[in-house]
Amino acid sequence: MTYQDTLNWMFVQLPMYQKQGKSAYKTDLSNTVLLAYQLNNPHKNFKSIHVAGTNGKGSTSHMLASILQEAGYKVGLYTSPHLKDFRERIKINGNEISKQFVVGFIKRNKAFFEANQLSFFEMTVGMAFEYFSKAKVDIAVIEVGLGGRLDSTNIITPEVSVITNIGMDHTQFLGNTLEAIAFEKGGVIKPQIPVVIGETQKETKAVFQALAEANNSNIIFADKEITNTLKSDLLGRYQSKNIKTAIQTIKVLQNKGYKISEKNIKQGLLQVVKNTGLLGRWQTLNDKPKVVCDTGHNREGLQHVMQQLLNEKYDVLHIVFGVVNDKDLSTIVDLLSKNAVYYFCKPNIPRGMDAHKLKAEFNKHNLKGEAYNSVNEAYKTAFEQASLTDFIFVGGSTFVVAEII
Repeated sequence: MTYQDTLNWMFVQLPMYQKQGKSAYKTDLSNTVLLAYQLNNPHKNFKSIHVAGTNGKGSTSHMLASILQEAGYKVGLYTSPHLKDFRERIKINGNEISKQFVVGFIKRNKAFFEANQLSFFEMTVGMAFEYFSKAKVDIAVIEVGLGGRLDSTNIITPEVSVITNIGMDHTQFLGNTLEAIAFEKGGVIKPQIPVVIGETQKETKAVFQALAEANNSNIIFADKEITNTLKSDLLGRYQSKNIKTAIQTIKVLQNKGYKISEKNIKQGLLQVVKNTGLLGRWQTLNDKPKVVCDTGHNREGLQHVMQQLLNEKYDVLHIVFGVVNDKDLSTIVDLLSKNAVYYFCKPNIPRGMDAHKLKAEFNKHNLKGEAYNSVNEAYKTAFEQASLTDFIFVGGSTFVVAEII
């Protein structure tokens, strides 16, 4: 099979949460354990950092990888979802996994995948772990896909576990209270492995403390320990929380003997995009008119985005906006500006919400605009209608951002 044939097989023939929704969610780790055994347990051959959380786990993971690269380590990075190409999910020192490895891995294991009905995510995790093992990385930063306790990545025993924060997202899988979601994400806390909590929240603090105590794990709340944040090339005021989380995590590694200098930390935070290739975090796409995209899509993420917009100067705000069809609009609609012109669109995936439905729901809340047939048509129209002194924001879903980057 060619690389494209391989991707087509992975995406179309097997269920994947990002495209399909709840039917792709597995409720135990048995398949992942089975796959790891089939691959000779590659995850046991490298050190790791495990990063969970509702918002910020992608940015934090990339910050950590960048700092470790600056310190001279060979660093694996596993994240999801991707924006443009599947290979963005699996990197070593910022370089994407090769097409040849992707094709070879699927070819070698295709019969096993089919016989055991492995999900897209399970296969991808196995691929990442084997790739990092064969490349002999010094350490890998592993981002949780969904939740924590039952996530396919949760077979690793990391040097440190990280939970950025807890918000109301993926409630159909993880529970409909912050405490319930915290318990699921807290499943990454392992016996006698330190855990860094990025954000102290009154609803979740006790949950994490109880899990840490049960596991005899040292727990550190980064926002209580780190008072001064350094600068990063990842823009947006909301990144200050992720910076604190990353710095505290690095301090844990330093205490374990990792050689990471203050200069490495500063340079790593300033070179995240260059070192790791991260896309879509308050990313400027054009200057006049100014165009910014951001992958924040749940209440907490969009709240940070809207606060960031208040710091921008413009004449008219244009918002290109689309969501997936299982999005509870009532959780986000009150955050969005009523003084913006909206361009409603449907991301080009089966789970995308119809643009006319989105428009109808938003119109009820005095958010005015038109529905368009595609993300590109919506963006093109916004760009044509905006003056040089206007501001265009593109977001609502990772999939919307992916189509215009």
